[in-house]
Amino acid sequence: MQVSLRAPGGDLAMNRDDDGWFEIVTNRVAVGGGYAFVLGDGMMVPDPAARGQIDSVHGPSKLVDPDAYEWQTHWVGRPWEETVIYEMHVGTFTEEGTFEAAIEKLPHLKALGVTAVEVLPLAHFGGNRGWGYDGVLLYAPHAAYGTPEDFKAFVDAAHAEGLMVFLDVVYNHFGPDGNYLGRYASPFFHPDRHTPWGAAIALDRPEVRAYFIDNPLYWLTEFRLDGLRFDAIDHIQDLSDEPILEEMARRIRASFDRPIHLHTEDERNIVRLHPYEGGRPRLFTAEWNDDYHNVVHPIATGDSEGYYMDFVTDPWRKLGRALSEGFIFQGEPSKIHGNTPRGEISTGQPLTAFVIFNQNHDQVGNRAFGERLIDLAEHDMVVALTAVLLLTPQIPLLWMGEEWGETRPFCFFCDFDGELAAAVRKGRRNEFSKFDAFIDPDTREDIPDPNLLSTFEASRVDWEKVETERGKTWLDLYATLLAARAEWIVPRLEGIPPGAGEVLRAEDGIVDVIWRLGDGSVLTMAINLTTEDAGPRQDGAIVAAVAEGRIAAPATRAPHSVIVTLVRP
Repeated sequence: MQVSLRAPGGDLAMNRDDDGWFEIVTNRVAVGGGYAFVLGDGMMVPDPAARGQIDSVHGPSKLVDPDAYEWQTHWVGRPWEETVIYEMHVGTFTEEGTFEAAIEKLPHLKALGVTAVEVLPLAHFGGNRGWGYDGVLLYAPHAAYGTPEDFKAFVDAAHAEGLMVFLDVVYNHFGPDGNYLGRYASPFFHPDRHTPWGAAIALDRPEVRAYFIDNPLYWLTEFRLDGLRFDAIDHIQDLSDEPILEEMARRIRASFDRPIHLHTEDERNIVRLHPYEGGRPRLFTAEWNDDYHNVVHPIATGDSEGYYMDFVTDPWRKLGRALSEGFIFQGEPSKIHGNTPRGEISTGQPLTAFVIFNQNHDQVGNRAFGERLIDLAEHDMVVALTAVLLLTPQIPLLWMGEEWGETRPFCFFCDFDGELAAAVRKGRRNEFSKFDAFIDPDTREDIPDPNLLSTFEASRVDWEKVETERGKTWLDLYATLLAARAEWIVPRLEGIPPGAGEVLRAEDGIVDVIWRLGDGSVLTMAINLTTEDAGPRQDGAIVAAVAEGRIAAPATRAPHSVIVTLVRP
């Protein structure tokens, strides 16, 4: 095998060592200039560890000076207990879809009361448009959003506003367009093990392992990020003696003396990657609690198909368990998993080890038409569930635009060509073939084509709604509830013990939960999701309350009301 470096002035032959690595030292490429590797058959490929690309994943990589950006903000981080996450997709967060444009919106987020921005994956992927979960160059920020320096400027500006920045990272697969590793480094993959996206990555090989372990360290160091969200870790296949995720977390914990927050997405409902010692995480900080969303959504909308079928029976008890214990499934059989046990006991975790949400990019974008909760449920129900989300001890996450009542969809979109585009279009529509509304193949033709520019453009949030009367009313709701959370709940979350929650009642639309917080205070949430008055409300100082679609503290437990009280020790 031969490899050359394509540089200005012509190709340069590279030297191969005994271990199979190719190397060359040259000054022929200037900072900002392009370079690539040329295989023996003449095929040009980008640098798989490039810090940037000139343009697409199929073209030359860009030589980046990692020290060129001059940081402006002295930043020491924020504790996890203060976290309120705002999940955003750079490409649809503004009309321009760039880091630079997103900077202008950061004061809005600060005023709202969120404390952390979580950016969907940035690793360079095929085409210009996509969610980011099909990245192929894991060290290069997607060029359509801006340069690496532009992303650093975004982080810098966020820190100046007091906002943390988290990045979603994907280590379970590479995307289908632009991954050339198999062409010249076939041992990077296991030919006999597969994931839903293709051959499994050979994480037990030292070279491959180093490529992935260095990646989170790179993002956290060079971009001064405050944390990472690890996507779908249940699909990471690693048979090593020390699982790669544990090694990653240990390396990260040993490398920084500032707060670093690591949270995971994992369908299995496991807790073993989130051990706590002395109230602090030893590996990962928290896990996305999909169970919470999966019971809230059918309560709000009546949906019962797909993964919601596990949550429609006895939903009030399930909601109470999610609020008081974290996971709903802690070893019970799951219908959607073939009646096999799912989950581990989660009562040994502090409730701050769970990230909860009423909606996120997945649950919105994986609907056929990308509808948001506000389009699927009654107004008063959405208001009540917003209060529940923002006033629990668990860590809340918002999906961009929900704070002003955004009604534009967030569809699944991508930017592929030819046979790949056709396969993705067909596969996307066939995903819904088991749902009643799409049993007829003709109805599936109405599902938006992910590759059309119009599908992407329809998914941009509409900032003009912020200035409407309706938008201002929604913003006032979110800002008021987050201010109450910051004043009354957040200061008491540090040291919250495992087993802090207890369900007092969970039946017929009424759910009452109490939590014993870190300072000994008792927080009580009385939820009435019915259309009837539920009688006298509880005693105690009211922290916040909503009733019948308004910010209000009713004299009784009014319809669609959430009343939160605090009793201090």
